[in-house]
Amino acid sequence: MKLYSYIVKHDTGFAPNPFHGYCTLACCKPIIRRKAEKGDWIVGLTPKSEGNEIVYFMRVDDVVPSFDDFWTDSRFRAKKPSQTGELRKRCGDNIYEPYGKGYRQLPSRHSRKDGSEHAGNKAHDLSGKRILVSETFAYFGSKPKSLPSELQSLIVGRGHRSKFSDETKAAFVRFAGTVGFGVHAAPRQWLDGDDSWRKGTGCTKRKKR
Repeated sequence: MKLYSYIVKHDTGFAPNPFHGYCTLACCKPIIRRKAEKGDWIVGLTPKSEGNEIVYFMRVDDVVPSFDDFWTDSRFRAKKPSQTGELRKRCGDNIYEPYGKGYRQLPSRHSRKDGSEHAGNKAHDLSGKRILVSETFAYFGSKPKSLPSELQSLIVGRGHRSKFSDETKAAFVRFAGTVGFGVHAAPRQWLDGDDSWRKGTGCTKRKKR
């Protein structure tokens, strides 16, 4: 298996999207989305200025091969964004509706402020081609988890890292097995008083492996 680490600059609940029972990476990080396979792990860290702590980690349990499939898959219907109602719905990442020979970008976190399409974000997202899906994840958001001393090599600057020793990968899997999976806190960029992130968090203590 491979292990990927990168910096989550904008933690809004959009990319990754940890809601509705699945953690999905459908937008941003196109290289990781093109290359990661089932069984790989992905770790998102806070920027250096915020201590390089763990925002989330996920095991890739499924790879949706295209945005067409993501759009039509009933598992991800709830991830289609709605600009009314609870904030969790506004953060939906299933934003690319098949349209003609391409896709229409729904009003979302990657649109312009007026809700119109953002051509740059659209091209960047679609270049990733695939969507990574996990049911084996832990999302810490605004309460990031400290990186254990044996995992300091996961710290990365720009882009991402994926070349780690077998010892580091084994240490990470051991660490993941001690953490309660699910959504532990709201994203770092979230409205005060909106607790929609709590729905279906599924946090349970995992047995050590």
